[in-house]
Amino acid sequence: MRLLTAILVLLTSSAVFAENSTKVDGYTIHHNIITTDFLSDDVARSYGIIRSKNRAMLNVSVIKDKEGTTGTPVSANVQANMTNIHGQQRGLNLREIHEADAIYYIGTFLVRNGETLNFHLDVKPEGESKYSPAAFSEEFFVD
Repeated sequence: MRLLTAILVLLTSSAVFAENSTKVDGYTIHHNIITTDFLSDDVARSYGIIRSKNRAMLNVSVIKDKEGTTGTPVSANVQANMTNIHGQQRGLNLREIHEADAIYYIGTFLVRNGETLNFHLDVKPEGESKYSPAAFSEEFFVD
C-alpha cells in the first residue's frame, strides 16, 4: 500500500503527472507515469526501484467496472511496449504488486530530457478471452 499511496499523493498534488485511463468492455485501465526521483527513499528501497530523474515508472491497474462503486481491482496479463519518435520499440517488463485490496503493475525505464514516448498496452483481465488495447504518449522533462 505504501507504493500505491505514494503514487496517489504525487498524482493528486501536482498537475505535472498525468493520470490517464482507458475504458474497455466493462473494465477501466488506469495508466500513469512518474519519474522515480519523486518516490521516497523508503518506498524506492522496499520495491527495489532506483531513484533518478532519468528513470521513469509506468503504473497500470485494471478495475472491473461495477455500477455505483469505484470498481474492483482485478489481476490481468499486462503487456507494455514503448516507441520513440524514431520508431524504435522497446518492451517493458511489468511486475504485479498486491497491497491490501489493490493490484497494480509497475515497470521502470530510462528517459532523456525532451523525449516523447508512445506507449501501447495490451491488457487481458483474468477470466477474459481477449486482450484490450490502451495507448498514450508522454513527454519527459528531466533537466
